[in-house]
Amino acid sequence: MRTLGLVLALFFTSIIATAQAKTETFTITVTIDNVLNDDGTVMAGLHSSETFMRGRGLQDKITTIKDGKVTIVFKDVKPGEYAILAMHDENNNKKMDREANGMPKESYCISGSPTPYGPPTFSEAKFNVVDTDLEFALRF
Repeated sequence: MRTLGLVLALFFTSIIATAQAKTETFTITVTIDNVLNDDGTVMAGLHSSETFMRGRGLQDKITTIKDGKVTIVFKDVKPGEYAILAMHDENNNKKMDREANGMPKESYCISGSPTPYGPPTFSEAKFNVVDTDLEFALRF
């Protein structure tokens, strides 16, 4: 009987430990302090390699601008590789406006160090969430 009690105690301990390990998440805080003006909003997305440059992110945020600055918080982020895309939607039409040649009219920024020419790649923009909350300062 004593052995059964010990086995059950170990079993429940392992279940609790596994559940805690699976639910550990982190917060990513992004600050952009050089927004051109307070018109419109800043739209930002947290992306995986599957969603990067393909539309909606894993988490998408729309934030108002105050004195040329925004702070965006992504909560409950699981460990993994991510990238952040953000744009100043100055006219609040919820899309990136483009020039006739296809170049963006509105300010944007990307995590990492993407090349200034051509579309960014996930490998240039990615960062790792491992075991702690993260803070980024991005610039348009």
